[in-house]
Amino acid sequence: MSPPKLVVAALTGLAVLSGRASFAQTPNAASGIYSPKAAVQSPPLRVEVIDGTRFRDIETHAVYRLYGIDTCAPDQTAHLGRQPWPCGTMATAWLVTATLNVWLACRTLRDDDGERLVRCASAGHPDIAADMVREGIAVARPPSPDDPGIRVYALAEQDARKAYRGLWSSTFQMPWDWRAGSDGKRRAAASGEATP
Repeated sequence: MSPPKLVVAALTGLAVLSGRASFAQTPNAASGIYSPKAAVQSPPLRVEVIDGTRFRDIETHAVYRLYGIDTCAPDQTAHLGRQPWPCGTMATAWLVTATLNVWLACRTLRDDDGERLVRCASAGHPDIAADMVREGIAVARPPSPDDPGIRVYALAEQDARKAYRGLWSSTFQMPWDWRAGSDGKRRAAASGEATP
């Protein structure tokens, strides 16, 4: 069996087994047995990248977002010394490279505003988000009451920081802070107010 067919077979097997496990964990009202609801495993999918954390299934057009991380916005820049570089473009390019012509297996953790928050793997990346953080392309999102942090991502970020990889070699604004400031400037511009 050729390597691509082997990967597809392995991912399909994973999806089938996961589907059986989810079915087995479904509460049976007649028997009165409770078991916790498991995260939903998607069948293997091919995707079209939207930005550094989001992509769309090319068959169903469902939108997925990588859970627990954030990347620079598409038009955000970082500065290495005095030289600006497009960190948002780099994050998108990294995700395109990691997913182009590759089957993904994603586990949906929950739906959020029409997007599925997921953790995904491929043959080359056992956890795509963790690899992005490890390479300094993404940052771990801070924990919140609704979304506890993922320890593996926090440790990967510490390693990337210590090694000055990717974003950590440069001056940049955290993506969530940059978006908040950018949204404020856009609202002010739309209402005709002057911005500093």
